[in-house]
Amino acid sequence: MRSSRTRAAATRPQGRRPLAPRTRLLTGGALLAVLTAGGLGTAYAYADAPAAAPAKAASASAPGKGELTRTTHLTLAAATEAAQAAVAAAEKENQHVSVAVVDRNGTTLVALRGDGAGPQSPESAARKAFTAVSWNAPTSELVKRLAQTPNLKDIPGTLFLGGGAPVAAQGGPVAGIGVAGAPSGDLDEKYARAGVATLGH
Repeated sequence: MRSSRTRAAATRPQGRRPLAPRTRLLTGGALLAVLTAGGLGTAYAYADAPAAAPAKAASASAPGKGELTRTTHLTLAAATEAAQAAVAAAEKENQHVSVAVVDRNGTTLVALRGDGAGPQSPESAARKAFTAVSWNAPTSELVKRLAQTPNLKDIPGTLFLGGGAPVAAQGGPVAGIGVAGAPSGDLDEKYARAGVATLGH
């Protein structure tokens, strides 16, 4: 009886050698390197490219196989600073709020619940932040769009109330800041903009 190694060799297509463990590691998944500078970082990634293939610069069109994709994002330190600034702005006016900062994909980076903030405010803040970054617009402006497209409010994870502000870099959204808990959406958005201001936007 042949061993399992002998059987595997017999069934392998002729002319193909097995990949070395290191080669399989490099070609089996995405390669990701993150470079950070100040409050913004740049991520480069490519997947399923041969290990020896030279990197190609990303183009304005959709990347093809082996090409690089470039995205800009907030660092955790910058997101934390922005969230703290929003809470501080509210506290100066004796308002109790929660703040959420999400990345470009709507994933929460930082969530702060101020002393005395209502139990509904953390989730509301995160949904406002998600909504702002999704449309790259303040949620107070997006509320006006509901008159023409009322079913927007049915999109999961969104909240069309004032209090969300996008963070943009190089013309595109990179994060969203949401605030909830103040007596009005205008105040919530004022504090969210205080967080955005700390990032130089």
